[in-house]
Amino acid sequence: MNNKVIIGAVKKHSIADDLGLQAGDEILSFNKTKLRDILDYKLLDCSEEIELHIKYKNGEEEIFEIEKDYDEPLGIEFSEVIFDRIKPCTNHCKFCFIDQQPKGMRKSLYVKDDDYRLSYFHGTYVTLSNLTQSDRTRIEQLRLGPLYVSVHTTNPELRASMMGNPKAANIMDELRWLKQIDIPCHIQIVLCPGFNDREELSRTLRDLSELKDNILSVAIVPLGITKFRENTDLTKVTPDKAKEVLEQVFEFNANMKQNFVLPSDEFFMLAGKDFPKKEFYQGYNQLEDGVGTVRMLRDSFHKLKKKLPRSISKKTNFTLATGLLASYAMKDIVDEFNKINNLSIELDVLKSYFWGDDITVAGLITGKDIIKNLEQKRDSLENIIIPSVMLRDGEDTFLDDLKIEDVEKNLNTKLHIIKNPYSFEEMVNLVRKL
Repeated sequence: MNNKVIIGAVKKHSIADDLGLQAGDEILSFNKTKLRDILDYKLLDCSEEIELHIKYKNGEEEIFEIEKDYDEPLGIEFSEVIFDRIKPCTNHCKFCFIDQQPKGMRKSLYVKDDDYRLSYFHGTYVTLSNLTQSDRTRIEQLRLGPLYVSVHTTNPELRASMMGNPKAANIMDELRWLKQIDIPCHIQIVLCPGFNDREELSRTLRDLSELKDNILSVAIVPLGITKFRENTDLTKVTPDKAKEVLEQVFEFNANMKQNFVLPSDEFFMLAGKDFPKKEFYQGYNQLEDGVGTVRMLRDSFHKLKKKLPRSISKKTNFTLATGLLASYAMKDIVDEFNKINNLSIELDVLKSYFWGDDITVAGLITGKDIIKNLEQKRDSLENIIIPSVMLRDGEDTFLDDLKIEDVEKNLNTKLHIIKNPYSFEEMVNLVRKL
């Protein structure tokens, strides 16, 4: 974050467009105020009298005096929601994924944020352990909710220990504060066997249930352990542990008479259990945490199946490359695609050579992983389908900085990117065009 307020786009026929503002121009001040984030901008954009100090891309500056109706926007858009410094995480969690990355990767991969603004806008998880009084006042005044909160455990001593921060102990006080000011929240629990499971998990769920009117969902996800992990007191979630957690969760939900706690898809995969129906997930509020992804994909295909053609014009081969978890949603569906005459789709489950065998999500597959998994098939590859979660948001770059064209050139094939990884609509449309 460079602390500059750079215009991302200007709406046509807007006030900003009439002023000649363009993407790349910088807002130095807005009503003599340095904008911290898009919240500041939206509030000031409602002003009827505006002083806008602009620095053009060529370095020249200009101050505009603008009069407008309060409900007429300037028409400026931004590619970022935070203009000042992202609030860093001050915790040292035992299970932090960022801490188990190798050295030498791009700097953005080592950024640990704990910013309520990103939680509000993008659904990232915050611990609420580093809020200032100014942050609290702003959250309350602007009604910034729902927020996504990493809880892990409600045991004060255990939470402080797991998160390596004494200030993180009293999470229940923070959640009660959110309820008091009517800010709803979604909860995340990263399950670490031997730490916050069994009775500790029961305690956490009981405590959270006291605030059920303000908690929209509680997701439980297994910790991820990469081959770079230095902390040896953590163990992965085994199939037996996954079964135990599922039994514990379903018993708890039954006693509450509602689906209050939602295990991530990986628990069902590890336990060898079928995935619940759509109704269980209550609107899929925590898809980014892998909660309900498989069910959503299966239901998406069921609705689109009737649109599949019986045959395509010429013989075409595809390789559908994804992570182990996503493959559980796709095995039977790929069989349905392969009933189409002249179409052949091979499901290839990609191993994460970079992170290690225990990392099974598609979003952490690197460009080199794709190459290494498929290089022995190079001569037979025609088309590869991958989900967009493997790429940086809005870009063509993988986690290891390889680009789409690098993988295509190495494997001598064409990559097709599925932008919406929660739907089969793009795949169905791709096939229908053949």
